[in-house]
Amino acid sequence: MKRLAFLAFLLLFVACSDDEPTGPGEPPDTSGVVAFWLTLLHNNDGESQLIDAGADREDFGGIARFAALVDQLRQAAAVPPAANRLTGSQAVPAAAVLVTSGDNYLAGPEFNFSIQMGPPFLDAIGMDLIGYDALAIGNHEFDFGPDVLADFIESFMLTMPPFLSSNLDFSAEPRLQGLVGIGAIAESTVVDKAGQMIGIIGATTPDLRSISSPRDVIIMADVAAQIQIEVQRLEGMGVNKIILISHLQSLDEELALIPQLDGVDIVVAGGGDELLANPSDDLIPGDVADPRGYPVIAFDTDRTEIPVVTTSGNYLYVGRLVVGFNDDGEIIQREGSSGPVRVAGGANADAVTPDPSVQAQVVDPVEAGLEGLANNIIGTSEVDLDGLRISVRNFETNEGNLIADALKWQAEQLAGAFGVAPPDVALQNGGGIRNDTVIPAGTITELATFDMVPFSNFVSVLENISRDQFKLLLENAVSALPGGGRFAQVSGFSFVYDDAAADGARVTEVTLDDGTMIVVGGVVQAGPSLTVATIDFLARGGDDYPFDGAPFTTLGVTYQQALFNYIVDGLGGTITAADYPVGGEARITEL
Repeated sequence: MKRLAFLAFLLLFVACSDDEPTGPGEPPDTSGVVAFWLTLLHNNDGESQLIDAGADREDFGGIARFAALVDQLRQAAAVPPAANRLTGSQAVPAAAVLVTSGDNYLAGPEFNFSIQMGPPFLDAIGMDLIGYDALAIGNHEFDFGPDVLADFIESFMLTMPPFLSSNLDFSAEPRLQGLVGIGAIAESTVVDKAGQMIGIIGATTPDLRSISSPRDVIIMADVAAQIQIEVQRLEGMGVNKIILISHLQSLDEELALIPQLDGVDIVVAGGGDELLANPSDDLIPGDVADPRGYPVIAFDTDRTEIPVVTTSGNYLYVGRLVVGFNDDGEIIQREGSSGPVRVAGGANADAVTPDPSVQAQVVDPVEAGLEGLANNIIGTSEVDLDGLRISVRNFETNEGNLIADALKWQAEQLAGAFGVAPPDVALQNGGGIRNDTVIPAGTITELATFDMVPFSNFVSVLENISRDQFKLLLENAVSALPGGGRFAQVSGFSFVYDDAAADGARVTEVTLDDGTMIVVGGVVQAGPSLTVATIDFLARGGDDYPFDGAPFTTLGVTYQQALFNYIVDGLGGTITAADYPVGGEARITEL
Protein backbone atom coordinates (compact mmCIF):
# COMPACT_ATOMS: atom_id res chain seq x y z
CA MET A 1 0.00 0.00 0.00
CA LYS A 2 1.19 3.47 -0.79
CA ARG A 3 2.28 5.93 1.92
CA LEU A 4 3.37 9.53 1.57
CA ALA A 5 6.28 11.56 2.76
CA PHE A 6 5.64 11.89 6.46
CA LEU A 7 5.33 8.17 7.16
CA ALA A 8 8.24 7.32 4.86
CA PHE A 9 10.60 9.84 6.38
CA LEU A 10 9.52 8.79 9.88
CA LEU A 11 10.42 5.18 9.12
CA LEU A 12 13.74 6.28 7.68
CA PHE A 13 14.49 8.35 10.77
CA VAL A 14 13.73 5.41 13.04
CA ALA A 15 15.88 3.08 10.94
CA CYS A 16 18.81 5.48 10.93
CA SER A 17 18.54 6.05 14.70
CA ASP A 18 18.59 2.35 15.59
CA ASP A 19 21.74 1.23 17.44
CA GLU A 20 21.51 -2.19 15.79
CA PRO A 21 23.35 -2.47 12.47
CA THR A 22 21.67 -3.92 9.43
CA GLY A 23 21.83 -7.69 9.58
CA PRO A 24 24.23 -9.68 7.39
CA GLY A 25 22.95 -10.04 3.84
CA GLU A 26 20.03 -7.63 4.40
CA PRO A 27 19.72 -4.79 1.87
CA PRO A 28 19.82 -1.26 3.26
CA ASP A 29 16.40 0.33 3.99
CA THR A 30 15.91 2.85 1.19
CA SER A 31 12.15 3.37 1.61
CA GLY A 32 12.71 7.02 2.48
CA VAL A 33 15.15 7.71 -0.35
CA VAL A 34 14.01 9.08 -3.69
CA ALA A 35 14.84 6.49 -6.34
CA PHE A 36 13.16 8.23 -9.30
CA TRP A 37 12.06 11.79 -10.03
CA LEU A 38 9.00 12.02 -12.27
CA THR A 39 7.89 15.25 -13.90
CA LEU A 40 4.31 14.78 -15.00
CA LEU A 41 3.47 17.28 -17.75
CA HIS A 42 -0.22 17.49 -18.50
CA ASN A 43 -3.00 19.41 -20.16
CA ASN A 44 -6.67 18.87 -20.88
CA ASP A 45 -9.44 20.27 -23.05
CA GLY A 46 -7.24 21.56 -25.87
CA GLU A 47 -10.50 21.89 -27.83
CA SER A 48 -8.92 23.08 -31.10
CA GLN A 49 -7.82 26.48 -29.73
CA LEU A 50 -4.78 26.24 -31.97
CA ILE A 51 -3.79 29.83 -32.79
CA ASP A 52 -3.78 31.74 -29.48
CA ALA A 53 -5.99 32.55 -26.48
CA GLY A 54 -8.28 34.82 -28.51
CA ALA A 55 -9.20 38.48 -28.55
CA ASP A 56 -7.12 40.69 -26.24
CA ARG A 57 -5.03 37.66 -25.20
CA GLU A 58 -3.17 37.00 -28.44
CA ASP A 59 0.18 36.92 -26.62
CA PHE A 60 -0.84 33.77 -24.74
CA GLY A 61 -1.75 30.23 -25.64
CA GLY A 62 -1.53 28.57 -29.04
CA ILE A 63 -0.41 25.04 -29.82
CA ALA A 64 2.92 26.12 -31.37
CA ARG A 65 3.93 28.00 -28.21
CA PHE A 66 2.61 25.11 -26.14
CA ALA A 67 4.85 22.70 -28.07
CA ALA A 68 7.92 24.88 -27.47
CA LEU A 69 7.18 25.15 -23.75
CA VAL A 70 6.69 21.38 -23.41
CA ASP A 71 10.08 20.85 -25.05
CA GLN A 72 11.73 23.20 -22.53
CA LEU A 73 10.05 21.51 -19.57
CA ARG A 74 10.99 18.06 -20.86
CA GLN A 75 14.64 19.04 -21.02
CA ALA A 76 14.51 20.47 -17.51
CA ALA A 77 12.86 17.28 -16.22
CA ALA A 78 15.89 15.19 -17.21
CA VAL A 79 17.84 16.75 -14.33
CA PRO A 80 16.83 15.72 -10.79
CA PRO A 81 15.46 18.69 -8.83
CA ALA A 82 17.79 17.97 -5.91
CA ALA A 83 21.20 16.36 -5.35
CA ASN A 84 19.56 13.17 -4.10
CA ARG A 85 21.52 9.92 -4.67
CA LEU A 86 20.78 6.33 -3.82
CA THR A 87 24.46 5.59 -3.33
CA GLY A 88 27.58 7.62 -3.29
CA SER A 89 28.05 7.21 -7.04
CA GLN A 90 24.66 6.54 -8.64
CA ALA A 91 22.62 9.59 -9.69
CA VAL A 92 18.86 9.42 -9.26
CA PRO A 93 17.14 8.93 -12.64
CA ALA A 94 14.66 11.61 -13.71
CA ALA A 95 12.28 11.91 -16.66
CA ALA A 96 9.06 13.47 -17.89
CA VAL A 97 5.76 11.95 -18.98
CA LEU A 98 3.31 13.99 -21.10
CA VAL A 99 -0.42 13.22 -21.02
CA THR A 100 -3.71 14.86 -21.83
CA SER A 101 -6.94 14.01 -20.06
CA GLY A 102 -9.26 14.41 -23.03
CA ASP A 103 -11.36 16.71 -25.20
CA ASN A 104 -8.50 16.87 -27.64
CA TYR A 105 -10.57 18.62 -30.31
CA LEU A 106 -13.83 20.55 -30.49
CA ALA A 107 -16.31 21.40 -33.20
CA GLY A 108 -15.78 24.93 -34.43
CA PRO A 109 -14.25 26.85 -37.30
CA GLU A 110 -10.77 25.45 -36.66
CA PHE A 111 -11.76 21.79 -36.56
CA ASN A 112 -14.38 22.21 -39.29
CA PHE A 113 -11.54 23.50 -41.49
CA SER A 114 -9.66 20.27 -40.73
CA ILE A 115 -12.68 18.20 -41.66
CA GLN A 116 -13.07 20.05 -44.95
CA MET A 117 -9.41 19.33 -45.73
CA GLY A 118 -9.80 15.72 -44.63
CA PRO A 119 -7.44 13.70 -42.44
CA PRO A 120 -4.79 13.96 -41.20
CA PHE A 121 -6.46 16.57 -38.99
CA LEU A 122 -4.48 19.65 -37.97
CA ASP A 123 -5.04 19.17 -34.22
CA ALA A 124 -3.65 15.66 -34.47
CA ILE A 125 -0.65 16.77 -36.53
CA GLY A 126 0.23 19.28 -33.81
CA MET A 127 -0.20 16.82 -30.97
CA ASP A 128 1.78 14.23 -32.89
CA LEU A 129 4.68 16.66 -33.27
CA ILE A 130 4.52 17.46 -29.55
CA GLY A 131 4.76 13.77 -28.68
CA TYR A 132 2.29 12.62 -26.03
CA ASP A 133 2.82 9.43 -24.05
CA ALA A 134 -0.94 8.82 -23.69
CA LEU A 135 -4.24 10.58 -24.33
CA ALA A 136 -7.51 10.09 -22.47
CA ILE A 137 -10.71 9.91 -24.52
CA GLY A 138 -13.10 12.71 -23.58
CA ASN A 139 -16.69 13.40 -24.53
CA HIS A 140 -15.97 15.86 -27.35
CA GLU A 141 -14.02 13.17 -29.19
CA PHE A 142 -17.42 11.71 -30.11
CA ASP A 143 -19.18 14.94 -31.16
CA PHE A 144 -18.77 14.05 -34.84
CA GLY A 145 -19.37 10.36 -34.22
CA PRO A 146 -17.01 7.38 -33.92
CA ASP A 147 -15.72 7.53 -37.49
CA VAL A 148 -14.25 11.01 -37.09
CA LEU A 149 -12.59 9.85 -33.85
CA ALA A 150 -11.07 6.98 -35.84
CA ASP A 151 -9.84 9.48 -38.44
CA PHE A 152 -8.34 11.59 -35.66
CA ILE A 153 -6.47 8.68 -34.08
CA GLU A 154 -5.21 7.52 -37.49
CA SER A 155 -3.87 11.06 -38.08
CA PHE A 156 -1.04 10.32 -35.62
CA MET A 157 1.69 9.07 -37.93
CA LEU A 158 4.90 9.83 -36.01
CA THR A 159 4.42 8.85 -32.38
CA MET A 160 1.15 6.87 -32.41
CA PRO A 161 0.39 7.25 -28.69
CA PRO A 162 -2.45 5.17 -27.20
CA PHE A 163 -5.88 6.70 -26.62
CA LEU A 164 -7.08 5.41 -23.27
CA SER A 165 -10.39 4.60 -21.62
CA SER A 166 -10.95 1.71 -19.24
CA ASN A 167 -14.75 2.00 -19.18
CA LEU A 168 -15.58 2.12 -22.89
CA ASP A 169 -16.18 -0.97 -25.03
CA PHE A 170 -15.68 -0.45 -28.76
CA SER A 171 -16.59 -3.94 -29.94
CA ALA A 172 -19.74 -2.74 -31.73
CA GLU A 173 -17.86 -0.02 -33.63
CA PRO A 174 -15.70 -1.82 -36.22
CA ARG A 175 -13.27 1.00 -37.03
CA LEU A 176 -12.58 1.81 -33.40
CA GLN A 177 -12.36 -1.87 -32.50
CA GLY A 178 -9.79 -2.25 -35.25
CA LEU A 179 -7.72 0.44 -33.52
CA VAL A 180 -8.10 -1.50 -30.27
CA GLY A 181 -6.64 -4.48 -32.08
CA ILE A 182 -3.44 -2.64 -32.94
CA GLY A 183 -3.10 -0.95 -29.53
CA ALA A 184 -4.01 2.57 -30.70
CA ILE A 185 -6.96 2.42 -28.27
CA ALA A 186 -6.53 0.66 -24.94
CA GLU A 187 -7.67 0.59 -21.34
CA SER A 188 -4.15 1.38 -20.12
CA THR A 189 -0.55 1.51 -21.24
CA VAL A 190 2.95 1.21 -19.78
CA VAL A 191 5.75 3.62 -20.70
CA ASP A 192 9.45 3.25 -19.94
CA LYS A 193 11.09 6.44 -18.67
CA ALA A 194 14.72 6.33 -17.57
CA GLY A 195 14.36 2.61 -16.95
CA GLN A 196 11.24 3.06 -14.81
CA MET A 197 7.94 1.45 -15.83
CA ILE A 198 4.99 3.83 -15.46
CA GLY A 199 1.41 2.68 -15.92
CA ILE A 200 -1.24 5.04 -17.29
CA ILE A 201 -4.98 4.27 -17.16
CA GLY A 202 -7.75 6.19 -18.91
CA ALA A 203 -11.40 6.79 -18.00
CA THR A 204 -14.31 8.61 -19.64
CA THR A 205 -17.46 10.16 -18.18
CA PRO A 206 -20.31 7.65 -17.85
CA ASP A 207 -22.63 10.47 -19.02
CA LEU A 208 -21.09 10.23 -22.49
CA ARG A 209 -24.25 9.17 -24.30
CA SER A 210 -26.29 12.13 -23.06
CA ILE A 211 -23.68 14.76 -23.93
CA SER A 212 -22.12 13.46 -27.15
CA SER A 213 -22.69 11.02 -30.02
CA PRO A 214 -20.86 7.73 -29.33
CA ARG A 215 -23.31 5.69 -31.45
CA ASP A 216 -22.74 2.00 -30.58
CA VAL A 217 -19.87 2.46 -28.13
CA ILE A 218 -20.74 0.66 -24.89
CA ILE A 219 -20.30 2.79 -21.77
CA MET A 220 -19.64 1.07 -18.45
CA ALA A 221 -21.02 3.21 -15.64
CA ASP A 222 -18.97 1.65 -12.83
CA VAL A 223 -15.86 3.65 -13.56
CA ALA A 224 -14.06 2.78 -10.32
CA ALA A 225 -14.42 -0.97 -10.90
CA GLN A 226 -13.02 -0.73 -14.42
CA ILE A 227 -10.06 1.36 -13.27
CA GLN A 228 -9.35 -1.08 -10.45
CA ILE A 229 -9.23 -3.98 -12.91
CA GLU A 230 -6.48 -2.16 -14.79
CA VAL A 231 -4.62 -1.29 -11.58
CA GLN A 232 -4.52 -4.95 -10.62
CA ARG A 233 -3.40 -5.96 -14.10
CA LEU A 234 -0.57 -3.42 -14.09
CA GLU A 235 0.53 -4.37 -10.60
CA GLY A 236 0.57 -7.99 -11.71
CA MET A 237 3.08 -6.94 -14.36
CA GLY A 238 5.31 -5.43 -11.68
CA VAL A 239 4.34 -1.80 -12.38
CA ASN A 240 4.29 0.17 -9.13
CA LYS A 241 3.84 3.74 -10.43
CA ILE A 242 0.36 4.34 -11.83
CA ILE A 243 -1.25 7.51 -13.23
CA LEU A 244 -4.96 7.88 -13.96
CA ILE A 245 -5.93 10.28 -16.76
CA SER A 246 -9.69 10.70 -16.59
CA HIS A 247 -12.29 12.89 -18.25
CA LEU A 248 -15.24 12.89 -15.86
CA GLN A 249 -16.37 16.48 -16.57
CA SER A 250 -15.31 18.18 -13.33
CA LEU A 251 -12.58 17.92 -10.73
CA ASP A 252 -15.21 17.10 -8.11
CA GLU A 253 -16.05 13.92 -10.00
CA GLU A 254 -12.46 12.70 -9.74
CA LEU A 255 -12.31 13.66 -6.08
CA ALA A 256 -15.43 11.57 -5.45
CA LEU A 257 -13.91 8.66 -7.38
CA ILE A 258 -10.56 8.41 -5.59
CA PRO A 259 -11.90 7.05 -2.25
CA GLN A 260 -13.06 4.00 -4.26
CA LEU A 261 -9.58 3.29 -5.66
CA ASP A 262 -6.44 1.61 -4.41
CA GLY A 263 -3.06 1.63 -6.14
CA VAL A 264 -3.33 4.81 -8.22
CA ASP A 265 -0.55 7.28 -7.42
CA ILE A 266 -1.57 10.42 -9.35
CA VAL A 267 -4.82 11.55 -11.00
CA VAL A 268 -5.04 14.00 -13.91
CA ALA A 269 -8.61 15.28 -14.23
CA GLY A 270 -10.29 16.69 -17.33
CA GLY A 271 -13.47 18.36 -18.49
CA GLY A 272 -13.91 20.87 -15.69
CA ASP A 273 -11.44 23.53 -16.86
CA GLU A 274 -10.45 24.33 -13.27
CA LEU A 275 -7.24 26.34 -12.94
CA LEU A 276 -5.34 24.85 -10.03
CA ALA A 277 -2.43 27.08 -9.02
CA ASN A 278 -0.45 28.31 -6.05
CA PRO A 279 0.17 31.95 -5.07
CA SER A 280 3.62 32.01 -6.62
CA ASP A 281 2.46 30.82 -10.06
CA ASP A 282 2.29 33.36 -12.91
CA LEU A 283 -1.16 33.32 -14.49
CA ILE A 284 -2.46 34.76 -17.73
CA PRO A 285 -3.91 38.23 -17.01
CA GLY A 286 -7.53 37.96 -16.02
CA ASP A 287 -7.31 34.32 -14.91
CA VAL A 288 -8.27 33.45 -11.35
CA ALA A 289 -6.93 30.33 -9.66
CA ASP A 290 -9.11 27.75 -7.98
CA PRO A 291 -8.63 28.31 -4.22
CA ARG A 292 -7.82 24.64 -3.63
CA GLY A 293 -4.27 25.08 -4.95
CA TYR A 294 -2.01 22.74 -6.95
CA PRO A 295 -2.18 19.81 -6.45
CA VAL A 296 -5.40 18.98 -4.62
CA ILE A 297 -4.90 16.09 -2.20
CA ALA A 298 -7.44 13.27 -2.00
CA PHE A 299 -7.34 9.96 -0.11
CA ASP A 300 -7.81 6.49 -1.55
CA THR A 301 -9.33 3.43 0.15
CA ASP A 302 -6.14 2.96 2.16
CA ARG A 303 -6.04 6.63 3.26
CA THR A 304 -2.99 7.19 1.07
CA GLU A 305 -2.58 10.75 -0.15
CA ILE A 306 -3.20 11.08 -3.90
CA PRO A 307 -2.21 14.30 -5.69
CA VAL A 308 -4.90 15.37 -8.16
CA VAL A 309 -4.10 17.87 -10.90
CA THR A 310 -5.84 19.62 -13.77
CA THR A 311 -5.59 22.97 -15.49
CA SER A 312 -7.37 25.36 -17.83
CA GLY A 313 -7.77 24.10 -21.37
CA ASN A 314 -7.19 25.69 -24.77
CA TYR A 315 -3.39 25.26 -24.60
CA LEU A 316 -3.12 28.07 -22.06
CA TYR A 317 -1.00 26.20 -19.50
CA VAL A 318 1.24 23.18 -19.18
CA GLY A 319 0.60 21.50 -15.85
CA ARG A 320 3.78 20.32 -14.11
CA LEU A 321 3.80 17.97 -11.13
CA VAL A 322 7.25 16.91 -9.88
CA VAL A 323 7.30 13.97 -7.48
CA GLY A 324 9.91 11.62 -6.05
CA PHE A 325 9.21 7.88 -5.83
CA ASN A 326 11.06 5.42 -3.63
CA ASP A 327 11.94 1.90 -4.77
CA ASP A 328 8.53 0.63 -3.64
CA GLY A 329 6.72 3.03 -5.95
CA GLU A 330 5.59 5.31 -3.14
CA ILE A 331 5.54 9.08 -3.58
CA ILE A 332 7.70 10.37 -0.75
CA GLN A 333 8.39 13.89 -1.95
CA ARG A 334 6.66 16.64 -3.96
CA GLU A 335 8.82 19.36 -5.43
CA GLY A 336 7.89 22.97 -4.72
CA SER A 337 8.22 23.93 -8.38
CA SER A 338 5.05 22.01 -9.19
CA GLY A 339 2.21 24.04 -10.68
CA PRO A 340 0.83 25.36 -13.96
CA VAL A 341 3.26 27.02 -16.37
CA ARG A 342 1.56 29.58 -18.56
CA VAL A 343 2.04 29.52 -22.33
CA ALA A 344 3.30 33.02 -23.13
CA GLY A 345 4.61 34.88 -26.13
CA GLY A 346 5.05 38.47 -27.22
CA ALA A 347 7.04 40.74 -24.92
CA ASN A 348 6.38 38.70 -21.78
CA ALA A 349 9.47 37.79 -19.76
CA ASP A 350 8.54 34.10 -19.95
CA ALA A 351 7.74 34.17 -23.67
CA VAL A 352 8.65 31.18 -25.80
CA THR A 353 9.30 31.12 -29.53
CA PRO A 354 6.61 29.05 -31.26
CA ASP A 355 7.80 25.65 -32.40
CA PRO A 356 8.54 26.20 -36.12
CA SER A 357 7.24 22.81 -37.28
CA VAL A 358 3.94 23.14 -35.43
CA GLN A 359 3.62 26.75 -36.58
CA ALA A 360 4.15 25.84 -40.23
CA GLN A 361 2.14 22.63 -40.33
CA VAL A 362 -0.76 23.58 -38.05
CA VAL A 363 -1.13 27.22 -37.05
CA ASP A 364 -0.38 28.85 -40.41
CA PRO A 365 -2.90 26.69 -42.34
CA VAL A 366 -5.60 27.31 -39.71
CA GLU A 367 -5.04 31.05 -39.80
CA ALA A 368 -5.28 31.07 -43.58
CA GLY A 369 -8.48 29.04 -43.51
CA LEU A 370 -10.15 31.22 -40.88
CA GLU A 371 -9.18 34.40 -42.68
CA GLY A 372 -11.53 33.50 -45.50
CA LEU A 373 -14.43 32.93 -43.09
CA ALA A 374 -13.63 36.14 -41.20
CA ASN A 375 -13.64 38.16 -44.43
CA ASN A 376 -17.00 36.83 -45.56
CA ILE A 377 -19.51 39.36 -44.18
CA ILE A 378 -23.01 37.88 -44.28
CA GLY A 379 -24.99 40.59 -42.50
CA THR A 380 -25.16 43.21 -39.80
CA SER A 381 -26.63 43.33 -36.32
CA GLU A 382 -28.19 46.46 -34.85
CA VAL A 383 -27.76 45.04 -31.36
CA ASP A 384 -25.17 43.27 -29.20
CA LEU A 385 -25.83 39.53 -29.21
CA ASP A 386 -25.41 37.80 -25.84
CA GLY A 387 -23.87 34.36 -26.27
CA LEU A 388 -22.06 34.20 -22.93
CA ARG A 389 -22.01 30.70 -21.48
CA ILE A 390 -23.34 31.98 -18.16
CA SER A 391 -26.24 33.61 -20.02
CA VAL A 392 -27.37 31.03 -22.57
CA ARG A 393 -27.34 28.27 -19.95
CA ASN A 394 -29.45 30.18 -17.43
CA PHE A 395 -31.91 32.51 -19.14
CA GLU A 396 -33.27 33.71 -22.44
CA THR A 397 -30.87 35.76 -24.55
CA ASN A 398 -31.26 37.47 -27.92
CA GLU A 399 -28.54 35.29 -29.45
CA GLY A 400 -30.33 32.21 -28.13
CA ASN A 401 -33.58 33.45 -29.66
CA LEU A 402 -31.82 34.05 -32.98
CA ILE A 403 -30.48 30.50 -33.09
CA ALA A 404 -33.78 28.90 -32.05
CA ASP A 405 -35.60 30.99 -34.68
CA ALA A 406 -33.07 29.79 -37.27
CA LEU A 407 -33.93 26.16 -36.48
CA LYS A 408 -37.66 26.81 -36.82
CA TRP A 409 -37.27 28.87 -40.01
CA GLN A 410 -34.98 26.36 -41.69
CA ALA A 411 -37.32 23.48 -40.84
CA GLU A 412 -40.22 25.45 -42.29
CA GLN A 413 -38.29 25.98 -45.53
CA LEU A 414 -37.38 22.31 -45.92
CA ALA A 415 -40.43 20.54 -44.44
CA GLY A 416 -42.18 20.01 -47.78
CA ALA A 417 -39.11 18.58 -49.48
CA PHE A 418 -38.65 16.05 -46.67
CA GLY A 419 -42.34 15.18 -46.31
CA VAL A 420 -42.76 16.41 -42.74
CA ALA A 421 -45.08 18.96 -41.18
CA PRO A 422 -43.81 22.50 -40.62
CA PRO A 423 -42.75 22.90 -36.98
CA ASP A 424 -44.91 24.62 -34.38
CA VAL A 425 -41.97 25.19 -32.04
CA ALA A 426 -38.18 24.88 -31.83
CA LEU A 427 -35.74 24.03 -29.04
CA GLN A 428 -31.98 24.68 -28.84
CA ASN A 429 -29.97 23.62 -25.82
CA GLY A 430 -27.76 26.32 -24.32
CA GLY A 431 -24.86 23.86 -24.20
CA GLY A 432 -24.79 23.83 -28.00
CA ILE A 433 -24.11 27.59 -28.15
CA ARG A 434 -20.38 27.96 -27.77
CA ASN A 435 -19.01 31.42 -28.59
CA ASP A 436 -19.07 32.49 -24.90
CA THR A 437 -18.92 36.15 -25.88
CA VAL A 438 -21.14 39.15 -26.50
CA ILE A 439 -20.92 39.79 -30.23
CA PRO A 440 -20.95 43.59 -30.64
CA ALA A 441 -23.41 45.32 -32.93
CA GLY A 442 -21.98 45.64 -36.42
CA THR A 443 -20.95 43.24 -39.13
CA ILE A 444 -21.64 39.53 -38.80
CA THR A 445 -19.21 37.19 -40.54
CA GLU A 446 -19.46 33.57 -41.56
CA LEU A 447 -16.81 32.87 -38.92
CA ALA A 448 -19.15 34.24 -36.23
CA THR A 449 -21.78 31.63 -37.12
CA PHE A 450 -19.23 28.85 -36.58
CA ASP A 451 -18.23 30.40 -33.27
CA MET A 452 -21.85 30.46 -32.13
CA VAL A 453 -22.93 26.97 -33.22
CA PRO A 454 -19.89 24.83 -34.07
CA PHE A 455 -21.02 21.23 -33.63
CA SER A 456 -22.05 18.74 -36.30
CA ASN A 457 -25.68 18.96 -35.18
CA PHE A 458 -28.31 18.62 -37.90
CA VAL A 459 -31.66 20.36 -37.98
CA SER A 460 -34.29 17.72 -37.25
CA VAL A 461 -38.08 17.52 -37.05
CA LEU A 462 -40.14 15.36 -34.68
CA GLU A 463 -43.86 15.05 -35.44
CA ASN A 464 -46.69 14.00 -33.15
CA ILE A 465 -45.10 15.07 -29.89
CA SER A 466 -47.94 15.05 -27.40
CA ARG A 467 -48.54 18.05 -25.21
CA ASP A 468 -47.72 15.97 -22.14
CA GLN A 469 -44.41 14.99 -23.65
CA PHE A 470 -43.69 18.56 -24.68
CA LYS A 471 -44.14 19.68 -21.08
CA LEU A 472 -41.68 16.96 -20.03
CA LEU A 473 -39.17 18.33 -22.53
CA LEU A 474 -39.45 21.75 -20.95
CA GLU A 475 -39.23 20.29 -17.46
CA ASN A 476 -35.92 18.75 -18.50
CA ALA A 477 -34.80 22.10 -19.93
CA VAL A 478 -35.07 23.78 -16.50
CA SER A 479 -34.04 20.82 -14.36
CA ALA A 480 -30.29 21.49 -14.08
CA LEU A 481 -30.10 25.16 -13.16
CA PRO A 482 -27.92 27.05 -12.61
CA GLY A 483 -25.67 26.52 -15.57
CA GLY A 484 -26.96 23.29 -17.05
CA GLY A 485 -26.25 22.87 -20.75
CA ARG A 486 -29.76 21.43 -21.20
CA PHE A 487 -31.38 24.84 -20.57
CA ALA A 488 -33.41 25.63 -23.69
CA GLN A 489 -33.50 28.67 -25.93
CA VAL A 490 -36.88 28.54 -27.67
CA SER A 491 -38.89 29.67 -30.69
CA GLY A 492 -42.58 29.61 -31.52
CA PHE A 493 -43.81 29.78 -27.93
CA SER A 494 -43.20 31.20 -24.48
CA PHE A 495 -43.20 29.54 -21.09
CA VAL A 496 -43.09 30.30 -17.38
CA TYR A 497 -41.32 28.19 -14.77
CA ASP A 498 -40.70 28.14 -11.03
CA ASP A 499 -37.19 26.97 -10.24
CA ALA A 500 -38.10 26.44 -6.58
CA ALA A 501 -40.80 23.89 -7.43
CA ALA A 502 -40.32 20.13 -7.30
CA ASP A 503 -38.96 18.10 -10.18
CA GLY A 504 -41.60 17.69 -12.87
CA ALA A 505 -43.67 20.60 -11.55
CA ARG A 506 -41.57 23.62 -12.49
CA VAL A 507 -43.26 24.54 -15.80
CA THR A 508 -46.47 26.40 -15.03
CA GLU A 509 -47.47 28.09 -18.31
CA VAL A 510 -46.79 27.34 -21.99
CA THR A 511 -48.31 29.45 -24.76
CA LEU A 512 -47.78 29.15 -28.51
CA ASP A 513 -47.11 32.34 -30.44
CA ASP A 514 -50.64 32.21 -31.88
CA GLY A 515 -52.07 32.33 -28.35
CA THR A 516 -52.85 28.62 -27.98
CA MET A 517 -52.45 27.55 -24.33
CA ILE A 518 -50.56 24.30 -23.91
CA VAL A 519 -50.07 24.41 -20.12
CA VAL A 520 -52.10 26.49 -17.66
CA GLY A 521 -51.35 26.51 -13.94
CA GLY A 522 -49.07 23.53 -14.42
CA VAL A 523 -51.85 21.48 -16.05
CA VAL A 524 -51.51 20.30 -19.66
CA GLN A 525 -54.47 21.37 -21.78
CA ALA A 526 -56.15 18.93 -24.14
CA GLY A 527 -55.43 19.48 -27.79
CA PRO A 528 -53.53 18.33 -30.87
CA SER A 529 -49.93 17.19 -30.72
CA LEU A 530 -47.03 19.38 -31.78
CA THR A 531 -44.27 19.27 -34.36
CA VAL A 532 -40.89 20.18 -32.90
CA ALA A 533 -37.77 21.43 -34.69
CA THR A 534 -34.51 20.86 -32.87
CA ILE A 535 -31.06 19.36 -33.45
CA ASP A 536 -30.44 15.66 -33.85
CA PHE A 537 -28.30 15.61 -30.70
CA LEU A 538 -31.39 16.43 -28.60
CA ALA A 539 -33.69 14.26 -30.74
CA ARG A 540 -31.47 11.29 -29.86
CA GLY A 541 -31.84 12.01 -26.14
CA GLY A 542 -28.79 14.21 -25.67
CA ASP A 543 -28.76 16.36 -22.51
CA ASP A 544 -31.39 13.90 -21.23
CA TYR A 545 -34.19 15.34 -23.37
CA PRO A 546 -37.00 12.78 -23.05
CA PHE A 547 -37.96 12.33 -26.68
CA ASP A 548 -37.99 8.66 -25.71
CA GLY A 549 -37.02 7.25 -29.07
CA ALA A 550 -39.61 9.21 -31.05
CA PRO A 551 -38.89 9.01 -34.80
CA PHE A 552 -37.29 12.09 -36.29
CA THR A 553 -36.23 13.37 -39.69
CA THR A 554 -32.92 15.15 -40.22
CA LEU A 555 -33.07 17.78 -42.93
CA GLY A 556 -29.49 17.61 -44.24
CA VAL A 557 -28.51 21.01 -42.87
CA THR A 558 -26.36 21.66 -39.80
CA TYR A 559 -27.50 24.20 -37.27
CA GLN A 560 -24.57 26.43 -38.35
CA GLN A 561 -25.80 26.31 -41.94
CA ALA A 562 -29.33 27.05 -40.71
CA LEU A 563 -28.11 30.12 -38.81
CA PHE A 564 -26.13 31.29 -41.86
CA ASN A 565 -29.16 30.82 -44.14
CA TYR A 566 -31.54 32.50 -41.70
CA ILE A 567 -29.38 35.62 -41.37
CA VAL A 568 -28.80 35.87 -45.13
CA ASP A 569 -32.20 34.81 -46.48
CA GLY A 570 -34.65 34.79 -43.59
CA LEU A 571 -33.65 38.19 -42.21
CA GLY A 572 -32.31 39.73 -45.39
CA GLY A 573 -28.92 40.26 -43.77
CA THR A 574 -30.12 42.45 -40.88
CA ILE A 575 -30.59 41.40 -37.24
CA THR A 576 -32.76 44.21 -35.89
CA ALA A 577 -32.95 45.50 -32.35
CA ALA A 578 -36.74 45.35 -32.63
CA ASP A 579 -36.74 41.62 -33.38
CA TYR A 580 -33.85 40.70 -31.06
CA PRO A 581 -33.73 43.18 -28.17
CA VAL A 582 -31.10 42.84 -25.46
CA GLY A 583 -32.51 40.58 -22.75
CA GLY A 584 -34.91 38.84 -25.11
CA GLU A 585 -38.65 39.09 -25.54
CA ALA A 586 -40.01 37.37 -22.44
CA ARG A 587 -40.12 34.02 -24.22
CA ILE A 588 -38.89 32.52 -20.94
CA THR A 589 -40.00 33.83 -17.55
CA GLU A 590 -38.84 32.59 -14.17
CA LEU A 591 -41.22 33.12 -11.27
